[in-house]
Amino acid sequence: MLRSNRERQQSYEFVSIEDLVPEDHLLRKVDKYIDFSFIDEIVRPLYCADNGRPAIDPVILFKMIFLGYFYGIRSERQYLRLGVKRRSNTIQN
Repeated sequence: MLRSNRERQQSYEFVSIEDLVPEDHLLRKVDKYIDFSFIDEIVRPLYCADNGRPAIDPVILFKMIFLGYFYGIRSERQYLRLGVKRRSNTIQN
């Protein structure tokens, strides 16, 4: 059956990280006391400034590895499963 996109409902959800993470959560303390800016300084010479695809922020990648170690996440698939599970829990609440 052919449907037009006009029949679909378009909706957006605005989510604030501040609303998702409790005030007393350990990750807030990590964010407060650890300055991850040193990573950018270390890896900047390893990236080409004017050639190739835009890179994923190395600080974000480091934080993902840090969280993986912290929470025992061993693979990217586990990250995805955890993200989907938490997302569905957030939507239900």
